[in-house]
Formats: sequence, C-alpha cells, structure tokens
Amino acid sequence: MSANTYLTTDELAARIKYDVRTIRERLKDSVLLEGVHYIRPFGGRKILYVWEQIEKDMALESLDAGLVQAATPTRGQSEHARSVTIPMASGVACRVAAIPGAPRKSGQHLRAQTAQKEARHG
Repeated sequence: MSANTYLTTDELAARIKYDVRTIRERLKDSVLLEGVHYIRPFGGRKILYVWEQIEKDMALESLDAGLVQAATPTRGQSEHARSVTIPMASGVACRVAAIPGAPRKSGQHLRAQTAQKEARHG
C-alpha cells in the first residue's frame, strides 16, 4: 500500500492556489469526489484530501483540454497546420499531426469508452 499525503482544505487551497470557499462550494462533490479525492476519516465530519490523486487528475484534465484545444484549428489555419503534442513518460514530447475531419473526443470520453471495452472483455 502506498503512502498518501492527506491535506486539510486550507492546505489544499494553498497548494492549488484556490480559495478555501471555492474548494468547499464549487469543487467538492463535483470535481473532487468522496472516496477518490477525499476521505472522511473514521466516518466523521472532517475531510482530508488525497493530494496524489488530486494532482494526477488535475494534470489529466489539463492534458485533455490541451489536446482538444491543440487539435482544433484556429481562424485562418487549416486542419493540416495543427498538431497535437503528447507528453511521454520519459519526459519528451511526441508531436502528432491532427487528422483532417477526424472526430475530436475528449480524454474523459476516451477513458469511458476504454472502461466499457474492458468490462465487456473483462
């Protein structure tokens, strides 16, 4: 079992540069999910956020948005002129040309599609 870093709402706010109120009112239970991003130790009222999961998911969502934005041509650009940069585990980036006319799917959609395939073949 790996060790997790548990943060209070104030500590999380300082790390991600969000207001405590924003975390409590807008992010908790919409983006930050109980059992995934935070826990209530011993079934109590106190909330502790799991830093490693939050950090991982923030990067994924940022990557998803970047891929969709990078694959979308801006005014005056053809689809051939755009490419997508994919960060690799080794630290280098792989540039891939956008496929003209290909449907653009978000990373969230692709993850759901992959989960469905795994459940069928599972």
